[in-house]
Amino acid sequence: MSSFYILNAKKLKQYLLIITVSLFTALLLLTQNSINIPVFSSEGSPKAVYKGEDGIALTFDIGWGDEKAETIINTLDRHKTKATFFLSGSWAERHPDLVKKIQKNNYEIGLLGYNYQDYTSLSEAELQKDIRKAQEVFTKLQVENIQLIRTPTGHFNQAVLKTAEKMGLTLVHWSVNTHDWKNPGSEKILTEIKKSKPGDIILMHASDSARQTNQVLPSVIDHLSRTSKLVTVSELIENGQVETKLVP
Repeated sequence: MSSFYILNAKKLKQYLLIITVSLFTALLLLTQNSINIPVFSSEGSPKAVYKGEDGIALTFDIGWGDEKAETIINTLDRHKTKATFFLSGSWAERHPDLVKKIQKNNYEIGLLGYNYQDYTSLSEAELQKDIRKAQEVFTKLQVENIQLIRTPTGHFNQAVLKTAEKMGLTLVHWSVNTHDWKNPGSEKILTEIKKSKPGDIILMHASDSARQTNQVLPSVIDHLSRTSKLVTVSELIENGQVETKLVP
């Protein structure tokens, strides 16, 4: 009888060792997966990137307008600064010359849908139709392999995330919002910029509503360049692991 208990005690120690090693390994993997690229998501669901790890991504949304975009492109070019532009298909269709200029200057291009619509109010079929319409525009303009999308109003939910994933797109949000389209003054825009840290994705605009953006842009670039290196969104996220946050 005593030999039976000795045998089981040995097995018990082996089992405890296996369990301990397994828990340690799981904890290590969990830690590694939570330190790099935070994303909006519920567990096991598609993800929306809003932050990275190495560098800062300066992004510009353009949904409409004829005046401000080119001056901002020129300022970025003078300062040899990397940036990512999210362009609506309807704007790109009307401004093929500026799309070509963005492409020629090696700025990254992402989709901002076709029409300015709240994606959370659309059905999956309507979402796909709007995104495909935008993709068709960029295909005609010979802008290929666009893999990033930002929702036109910034609103999204699980349905939007799933649709983007089905269409082979990564949804990109932001971690720093300058509110430059509200024209709060250069000082306030720069105050928001100064909150940024390595890994941040910064939202700015190159639509005509953002009347103060180009004026403050040299100071923005100067500050960010001293804080971290400026990269495209794709460069920011390309080798990162993910952390999930709940999206309804």
